Amino acid sequence: MTEQLSPFAALPGAVGSPPQHYGDLFGEQRRLAAGEAVVDLSDRAVVSVTGPDRLTWLDSLTSQRLTGLAPGDSAETLLLDPSGRIEVAARAIDDGETLWLLVDGGAGERLAAFLTRMRFTLRVEVADRTAELATLGALGEPAALLAAAASPAGVPLVWRDAWSGVQPGGHQYALVAEHPGAGWNAIEVLVPRAELPALAASGIPLAGSLALEALRIAAWRPRLEAEVDSATIPHELDWLRTAVHLTKGCYRGQETVAKVHNLGHPPRRLVLLHLDGSDSIPVRPGDEVLAGEKSVGRVTSAAQHHELGPIALAVVKRSAPVGEPLLVRGEEGEVAAAQEVVVPPEAGAEAGVPRLPRLGAVRRPRS
Repeated sequence: MTEQLSPFAALPGAVGSPPQHYGDLFGEQRRLAAGEAVVDLSDRAVVSVTGPDRLTWLDSLTSQRLTGLAPGDSAETLLLDPSGRIEVAARAIDDGETLWLLVDGGAGERLAAFLTRMRFTLRVEVADRTAELATLGALGEPAALLAAAASPAGVPLVWRDAWSGVQPGGHQYALVAEHPGAGWNAIEVLVPRAELPALAASGIPLAGSLALEALRIAAWRPRLEAEVDSATIPHELDWLRTAVHLTKGCYRGQETVAKVHNLGHPPRRLVLLHLDGSDSIPVRPGDEVLAGEKSVGRVTSAAQHHELGPIALAVVKRSAPVGEPLLVRGEEGEVAAAQEVVVPPEAGAEAGVPRLPRLGAVRRPRS
């Protein structure tokens, strides 16, 4: 079992990261999937943006349309660099007075610092609120968790993930009749850290981070601290489904997003790997993925799923063969893997503009 001082790592005096499990890995997955358990996500960061210009300002900087958010609405948006590479993924909730941005822990300070530099003369204020608010997660809507949500402006701070469907202005590359994320009904709830002891004492059922990770992988749901590296663009992870609005107008990195989507192809693509578990060789993030003897990518996330068995997400080259088995090579050996395509090699080029022949390839008639 994971050593812990309390049910929540965010409790006063607690040490370390949130617990990976509480001794019943598959049972925790089942309870979480049924909406009967809560996951400690207190290592994640919370950034607030207040002021009357907050929505139009963030809309101009990031990939999703935020100007229409009503109090209580949720959205997901990406901060890209000028070349279209992902820097931060933020889950956004607006309560009518403040826009709350929930981000993976390592990105919180980076996002707050960037937004502070970009304020100029706009009527906005940026603050890191991680010290006062903790994030807890669930699938479904456990009543005890919703009742504990912070409501500084009278609106419960509950972010509802929209991964179950393609959002307005978005696009899906996965060519499946029913997306595995169709039943993904994840929420993240902001809870005052001072109230966590009372919540822990209430006996609310808990699941570890490994349970959430297994269900996330099975839903093909990307995460910043797992699937994203310094070169990742949204198309490679099929993140245009929920985090990008393709027609909202300009923002940093928008040119790359439009060019790859309309005229090109993402250089890499996300796949789900069904792993051979017969030899009990562990697969870990960073392990090499091979097609034959050729290295084609890396594992980004791996887990033991209560129904699917050992599974992983990996980002591979666009040229990696689709119909052939793959191999994962780690420190403890090699594991055979069957590939399930998430982003197909032909993703992109949606504009359908015919290619013009190069001048050097045009044959001139003989005189």
